[in-house]
Amino acid sequence: MKRKTRITFVISILIIALAGMFIYTAVYNKPHIDVSVTTPNISLEAGVLLDEFLNNETEANTKYLDQIVEISGMITEITTNKDGNGIITLSNENSIGNVLCHLSQEESKKLSNLKTLQKINIKGICTGYLMDVILVKCVIVN
Repeated sequence: MKRKTRITFVISILIIALAGMFIYTAVYNKPHIDVSVTTPNISLEAGVLLDEFLNNETEANTKYLDQIVEISGMITEITTNKDGNGIITLSNENSIGNVLCHLSQEESKKLSNLKTLQKINIKGICTGYLMDVILVKCVIVN
């Protein structure tokens, strides 16, 4: 009887190990989202997004976190990070914070056509709120 218990234990461990390897492989090889061809889940103004995070961050996180969001607003600042990727800051005069839109290198080439106080639409993935709302993998819509 003891031998049967050991065999069952070894088989159980093997099944768990194989399941873990399968899940790891599936998650590791998951394709990246191409924001430029994906339809946004939500479209709204930069000020509305900021207000929702300021009023109730927990509820806003459940609504916007990891979602593709198309945001419209006025450019208040255009910068580049140390990697050469552009960052467009959107805000309005009524908001305390900003929406920071981190562009890819491909999209950063379009920065020369933009200027501050210009109205723009940007699509990206919302990663949360840290004094500012952060969007990554952003694409300039217009």
